[in-house]
Amino acid sequence: MRKAKDLMPREADRLGTIQGHRDGFGFVIPDDGGEDIFLSEREMSRVMHGDRVNVRVLGTDRRGRPEGQIVDVVLHANKVVIGRLLNENGVLIVAPEDKRIGHDILIPPKGQGQAKLGQVVSVEIIDYPDSYRQAVGRVVEVLGEIDDPGMEIEIAVRKYGVPHEFSAAAMKEAAALPDTVQQEDLEGRVDLRDVPLVTIDGADARDFDDAVYCEPVMYGKTKAWRLIVAIADVSHYVKPGHPLDDEGLLRATSVYFPRRVIPMLPEKISNGLCSLNPNVDRLCMVCDSVVDNNGVVLAYQFYPAVMHSAQRFTYDTVWEILSNSKGPEAARFAQFRPLLTNLYSLFKILLSAREKRGAIEFETTETQIISNELGKILRIEPRLRNDAHRLIEECMLTANVCAADFIDKNKHLSLYRVHGEPSEEKLVTLRQVLRTSGLSLGGGEKPKPRDFAKLMREIKERPDANMLQSVVLRSMQQAMYQPDNEGHFGLAYPAYSHFTSPIRRYPDLLTHRVIKSILQKKPYTPVLPPKVPLNLTLPRKGKGRENAVNAKKSQSDAKAGPAKGARVPKGANAALPIWGQLGVHCSSNERRADEASRDVEAWLKCYYMRDHLGQEYAGTITGVANFGLFIQLENLFVEGMVHVTELGGDYFQYDEARQELRGERTGIRYRLGDRLHVLVSRVDLDARKIEFSLVKSSGAEGGGSSNRRQLLLAADTGRPNKKAAPNKSRPAHKAPQKPSGINVNAAKSAGTLGATQSKSKASRKSGKTSNPGRSVGKPAGTKPPVRNTKARRK
Repeated sequence: MRKAKDLMPREADRLGTIQGHRDGFGFVIPDDGGEDIFLSEREMSRVMHGDRVNVRVLGTDRRGRPEGQIVDVVLHANKVVIGRLLNENGVLIVAPEDKRIGHDILIPPKGQGQAKLGQVVSVEIIDYPDSYRQAVGRVVEVLGEIDDPGMEIEIAVRKYGVPHEFSAAAMKEAAALPDTVQQEDLEGRVDLRDVPLVTIDGADARDFDDAVYCEPVMYGKTKAWRLIVAIADVSHYVKPGHPLDDEGLLRATSVYFPRRVIPMLPEKISNGLCSLNPNVDRLCMVCDSVVDNNGVVLAYQFYPAVMHSAQRFTYDTVWEILSNSKGPEAARFAQFRPLLTNLYSLFKILLSAREKRGAIEFETTETQIISNELGKILRIEPRLRNDAHRLIEECMLTANVCAADFIDKNKHLSLYRVHGEPSEEKLVTLRQVLRTSGLSLGGGEKPKPRDFAKLMREIKERPDANMLQSVVLRSMQQAMYQPDNEGHFGLAYPAYSHFTSPIRRYPDLLTHRVIKSILQKKPYTPVLPPKVPLNLTLPRKGKGRENAVNAKKSQSDAKAGPAKGARVPKGANAALPIWGQLGVHCSSNERRADEASRDVEAWLKCYYMRDHLGQEYAGTITGVANFGLFIQLENLFVEGMVHVTELGGDYFQYDEARQELRGERTGIRYRLGDRLHVLVSRVDLDARKIEFSLVKSSGAEGGGSSNRRQLLLAADTGRPNKKAAPNKSRPAHKAPQKPSGINVNAAKSAGTLGATQSKSKASRKSGKTSNPGRSVGKPAGTKPPVRNTKARRK
């Protein structure tokens, strides 16, 4: 076989993006949306995760997957890599924190800067790897020690490429904004300052972008309710084409970590000028609706306004007032009791309407991490929800539905929040599991949301309800943004948009601009800033992958320009590809934010569980795979895995339909929802994994809910989960340091050294050490330096 570097490009070669795997192999995700192409460890030796490559399909591997060979690297994605500085047999290397990058980075003499062994650093890549040479880099930033407060967040934002520093231009524009609402801002706005609008949020929320008011009214001869939902008017201050808008588009969403938030917009806006703080004037966009006693929206209107929040409430305070009318909180806020009572009455109506239309509702246990001042976990607690949470959610849902309907009726392009129906493949798997439990899903080949809602009611009182609910949840698709309205399956809405969180979500900001343009009878066409790179990452499958393929094609067509003689689309048709690209970009960044948040939570839980090694706990099986069982500890709300090799000497068969492992000789079965006793046997901070050993089984009982998957509707209530508190989580003296200059030429000249440096396959030590390095060393060799940390069984 010819070497990859000798391959000549062919028409059949395909362009795609590298998706690395921690075990050394990888895949090419083709831009055309076709099947992923497998790359062996040898092929991965010359590329890194995220690289753009041309690949040639040579055949299939032993599992029937298309296997490829890299023709050439079109674009190196990793300019800077985050990792720990280690000593490998006398040679300095940086081991990447992102385990999808299978290359250690060689640090030549004078490339270390001020970094010390064991510290977490950012490395600029000087020479990229190939089949015979190791990657070479230099330290450009010292973040600190691995267990410094907030280090897990510093790692995550760099590991996932989350923008975490605002540009100087954006900060300058934000600083130039006034601190208060100006008189000239009030022109053309409805004055709602005499309406006692209130905000209701979590106790740790710092930005308030929605306020509500409700009162009974007569609509003709019909008794009804007037619901005012006022949303911060971010679009008044963040203008298209300005630096602040570029930053908002680049981020597309705020990212929430325990004890810290990476905001979409600077604090001057998110926590100040656009936050609906109490007792100050604020500009807002209003959805003013009339809802009858059946939960039907009889009328609505949108308009710009100015408001004055009368009170900032927390969920717990509101629920205490509503549940105890004679309690101290009810007496303290007596003047607001009628308003809160009206809101609660409307909530019950909207909740009943939700059940009638067949919206799917999952009852999951959310958790919150309680940390000390240094950011380390003290304990993990269930996040208790009450009707005050759901009250606000129903108000936000109403406003979002009105926004979608308003845009749809005016036939203006925008981004809808779309949730598709489950795929045929997932429905088959779901029905197989339900059949083993004596249940069935109605609706034939195309079940409706009400069929799922009926199923959820049937399993609600069963002892295995949590297990069955997790199976139903896994059958659902992921919600996304796109310009084509295809409805929201889970919420059972024919049209749904995001309107209620423009401080934290860029699609909501776009929705505000569209609504304003309709009110002004002007079309709004977004312009893609050339300096803002769009995230058009292809999801693994589904409609999101199709959307990303179309977005990539429209982007490349726009760069190439119209073909000679081709007809150039005009009007709305010309803007459709732009909206499509924006939808994919916002959806991709939403997934990236979720991945970064989960990574930080996993790190914190691993760090927490290091103090519990060797201890026994009761747990519930929350997931079953052919390589083992996922167990959630009942009191700690931490999830780990029991590998199949820890289950004993029997050979276990994996039954996907029953979601169980069954011993061939003993007949022992492990199913979703079974309770087990396990021992915490190993914690791997680098891999973010906790491993358990089986102590004994407590028999199959109900319980257990998986935290491995995000609740698909959580982001669609109109309000992201405001669980972050302070924006800082580390002392000032622990801030990342930029090292002094180093000899780049010396670093480059050392690039060939990588061919003679071996790499240990053992896992790295976690935490501080006097001589950080690999736990096991091997003699030098000539094999390309690609990490291959083999799992025991996958």
